[in-house]
Amino acid sequence: MRILAFLLFLGAAATAGPVAAAELLMLEKPGCSWCARFDAEIAPAWPKTPEGRRAPLRRVDITETWPADLTDVQKERFTPTFVLMNDGVEVGRLRGYVGDEFFWFAIGELLAKLP
Repeated sequence: MRILAFLLFLGAAATAGPVAAAELLMLEKPGCSWCARFDAEIAPAWPKTPEGRRAPLRRVDITETWPADLTDVQKERFTPTFVLMNDGVEVGRLRGYVGDEFFWFAIGELLAKLP
């Protein structure tokens, strides 16, 4: 059973199919200075942290066609906006990025809402 679950996970990760398990969407757009600041301060470390392993970062460019698997996610004009998803359902969102301390605190509160 574990092998089947692992193979299903690998298949889902390799395709652009529906959101599975927890992930953190980053709604962004080209030229966003706050997105660039997030990229400099948080993005390199995110996948190495317990938070990043629990909810991998998935970037969504709001100027591009909206992904089919995110039709139930409300679009944003303000970037960056971080949307915590769990099994395809929005758990919560954080609008904006004002620095690393506030981000880690706010994301910790969002992640605490996960089952």
